[in-house]
Amino acid sequence: MATTAEWIAGARPRTLPAAMAPVLIGSGAAAQVGAFSGGRALLALGVALALQVGVNYANDYSDGVRGTDVDRVGPLRLTASGTARPSHVKAAAFAAFGVAGVLGLLLTWLTGHWWLLAVGALCVLAAWYYTGGKRPYGYAGLGEVGVFVFFGLVATLGTTYTQADRVTWPAVLGAVGVGLVACALLMVNNVRDIPTDVLAGKRTLAVRLGERRARRAYVAMVLLPVLLGLACAFWAPWSLLVLLLAGPAVLLALPVLAGARGKLLVPVLGGTGMFELAYGILLGIGLAA
Repeated sequence: MATTAEWIAGARPRTLPAAMAPVLIGSGAAAQVGAFSGGRALLALGVALALQVGVNYANDYSDGVRGTDVDRVGPLRLTASGTARPSHVKAAAFAAFGVAGVLGLLLTWLTGHWWLLAVGALCVLAAWYYTGGKRPYGYAGLGEVGVFVFFGLVATLGTTYTQADRVTWPAVLGAVGVGLVACALLMVNNVRDIPTDVLAGKRTLAVRLGERRARRAYVAMVLLPVLLGLACAFWAPWSLLVLLLAGPAVLLALPVLAGARGKLLVPVLGGTGMFELAYGILLGIGLAA
């Protein structure tokens, strides 16, 4: 049986900033128009974190039973390593989705916009079918599309909407920016896994683009968000705080452009997660100030 520490590792904590950052930006955009709600922000954060943990366990299960996680570099894979039974990992994924559903239901009740339940259902379906089902879209090179839409646009704009009852241009720019960083997180992970993904028949966007272009795409995904954050200064001057991330963006890009592989990309993966969290904090504060 897996230990508590192994279950925590299997949840892939380094990916959690991808859930936190859009909520911070969305809440900052709500505050920018005087509509911030701490309670609703916490509920949105809970939904986002639960969905992220759920998709991580779901990916662990689906990749494990397909055999695509064999000899992978990176975090512990509970299913592929045999540390936990596949049925237990699957149950953990749906338990996390259940938590997200309960919190989302409460948030929907507070807003009175019951159509948001349909959005929540789409989020869960997207999380499961990323690597689950007979034709997972993550295996067809559409993983970044799903991440951009749900961990960028939906998470950020949904957070703003549930507090401000409307969507603003800074929220849109921030959503695109944080969505791109979330894609960068997935891209560098998939660049690292290109050799094993090719053997397993997993056609991620990195595989489809080829290693050279995939590395360039990663660089664009970490640099463009800084420019989008600067554009938010038109409405909120303190958004210029994102300039502090120009240096870290370059530092993350250098080893990727230099051709780092395997374990050498693990620090870049962790650094990209922290970059996304810093982006959420700085742009969120900049919009709210």
